Amino acid sequence: MAFGWIDEQAEVRRRAGLVRTLRPRSADTPLLDLASNDYLGLARHPEVVEGAARAARTWGGGATGSRLVTGTTQLHGELERELADFCGFEAALVFSSGYAANLAAVTALAPHGSLIVSDSGNHASLIDGCRLARGTTQVVAHADPDAVRKALRTHDGPAVAVSDTVFSVDGDAAPLSALAEACRAHGAGLVVDDAHGLGVLGDGGRGAPHAAGLAGADDVVVTVTLSKSLGSQGGAVLGPVRVIDHLVNAARTFIFDTGLAPAAAGAALAALRLLRRESGRAARARAVAGELHARLTAMGLEAVRPDAAVVSVRVPSPESAVRWAADCRAAGLAVGCFRPPSVPDGVSRLRLTARADLSGDQIERAVRVIGETRP
Repeated sequence: MAFGWIDEQAEVRRRAGLVRTLRPRSADTPLLDLASNDYLGLARHPEVVEGAARAARTWGGGATGSRLVTGTTQLHGELERELADFCGFEAALVFSSGYAANLAAVTALAPHGSLIVSDSGNHASLIDGCRLARGTTQVVAHADPDAVRKALRTHDGPAVAVSDTVFSVDGDAAPLSALAEACRAHGAGLVVDDAHGLGVLGDGGRGAPHAAGLAGADDVVVTVTLSKSLGSQGGAVLGPVRVIDHLVNAARTFIFDTGLAPAAAGAALAALRLLRRESGRAARARAVAGELHARLTAMGLEAVRPDAAVVSVRVPSPESAVRWAADCRAAGLAVGCFRPPSVPDGVSRLRLTARADLSGDQIERAVRVIGETRP
């Protein structure tokens, strides 16, 4: 029978407690949200919503084609210029998603004969980029510059190291300065995904590479998403002009994909301008994460100290993680639930995202619910 193996896989997932289901939310959900990636609380900000609406009224509902045909509007160019300037890079290129941006950066910068050195904790989009690239990939220990250095010593040709700046599972930060030093010692490039750093780390939220003094370097390429701190949708690659020009000509997820919808570009641009004006939102998100961590660990929970806005709480099993998240939800609190294979070390977690717009009372409520529903 066609696709008969699907039933077998479904049964394996059920027995392992790894079944995933969609849960549509209403526009007026009463849940306190610590599950989304809306770190700065901008997804529903009036200025961001109006930016999306204004762009849709001006440019229409869709981009109408690939970026190289009809899918590039003046709005896309405006967003790219302001995003590059804010983060401190020469140029930027906007994609339909952060996933597409990561695929583009890795595949286009790792041609046949090159070496990709990939952190074992990298996001799935970076991993898929490594799989699709024509270069050879070597996976190294998590957040270990010495391991990157040793891998680079084994290769004489072009090479690139690939890493998240803030890892999405535990919220720990990569040692960017040490990684850049290891790459430069061997003439290798560094590609980093700042999805969880933009808007949270660096001066006014300019990102982890900016905080590490790597912004604008000619051997560093950064990918970002517009769907987290900027409350919109889409992604971008930031780097030297010659790298961006190369992506325009070589990145398949740019050449063959429909351009980012104008509404998403307009929302992201409005959020970026708001962040420039209200730079304290980044520090507030970090402060909320620190408070959540302190209060959860004081309760005896095993929570990882956050380097940005992600707070991870370890759970003994996938089943208990699902049950705990469900109990939190029943008590009015939405939290993330990370289980294998989403977690590289096989350890299940509740994943909490700090938001800059959370009040003290909301933090108190979240901590109380988590404590009262713990397995």
